[in-house]
Amino acid sequence: MDEARRSALNAWLSAAAGARVEIGAASLLSGGAIQQNWAISVTRNGIAEEWVLRTDNAATLAVSLSRTEEYALLVAAFAAGVTVPEPLFCCEDASITGAPFFVMRRVCGTATAFRLAKQAAAEGGDAALVRHAGREMARIHSIVPPREDLAFLGAPPADAGVAFIRAMRARLDAAGTPRPVLEWGLSALERHPLAPRPSVLCHNDFRTGNLMVQDHAITAVLDWEFAAWGDPHADLGWLCAPCWRFGNLALEAGGLGPRDALLEGYGPAADPSRLPFWELAASIRWAVIAADQGARHLSGQERGLELALTAHIIPELELDIIGQVEALDAGSA
Repeated sequence: MDEARRSALNAWLSAAAGARVEIGAASLLSGGAIQQNWAISVTRNGIAEEWVLRTDNAATLAVSLSRTEEYALLVAAFAAGVTVPEPLFCCEDASITGAPFFVMRRVCGTATAFRLAKQAAAEGGDAALVRHAGREMARIHSIVPPREDLAFLGAPPADAGVAFIRAMRARLDAAGTPRPVLEWGLSALERHPLAPRPSVLCHNDFRTGNLMVQDHAITAVLDWEFAAWGDPHADLGWLCAPCWRFGNLALEAGGLGPRDALLEGYGPAADPSRLPFWELAASIRWAVIAADQGARHLSGQERGLELALTAHIIPELELDIIGQVEALDAGSA
């Protein structure tokens, strides 16, 4: 962070906090193909605090919410009792850091997925952690429309399953690259429709890697840029999809613990019969996102090794989809 930008940020933060703020150390945190997260050590009226400044990378996905919208979600989640970093300030003025940003309090723990999965595997699964995940998800889903503070999310879908299929088909058509396995998966979802459920706030990326963990407990649910109104089982299915188990296929809840413990933590509103649909939907959605990430790299819009490598997981996801479709068809026979 150059001195001119540091000075401008000090001034803005001081005005927002209503107290003198001075930035000390600032370092870019790992992860984040779409957003940047900066750890900043500050003094506020001489008292040391640890914050995180979240802003955009050079290129973002069209389906990603803005930082001001993500901040509003964080505020709503914090008020609903979800374990999230305390939201502090939000700035829409791109001239301060080069893009809009928000600041939240830094929390302890690790979100590194492969480390969490490795530890869970060594312990034979962490049922306490995934129960906690279920409770956090239920708190998120307690936020329901209409909400004036979340009006940017638009109207909730009449049928989240149908809306998902239409959205994925539209993105595949727009990309213009033939993806027959993904189309086959979408056709399977059409063959096995679910009865619509009232919409709730879905995190839409609730998975290992977006959960800060310490001592077998979640210290923060991170990365809200894909949140939307939808079927609550979409979040449950996303966490349980094979692609988010990080090699621990037997630990069905995010590679961390048993699915039953997740559902126990979530509570009686969970309907296991809806999960095969949404787990297949998760594999399709992640494959579509991976293709979009690869396209960003190939187009030259944003060159990056992480973007390029993400596209290489599509064949593995297609294998998952084939197996999931066969299981879905067999389960309804």
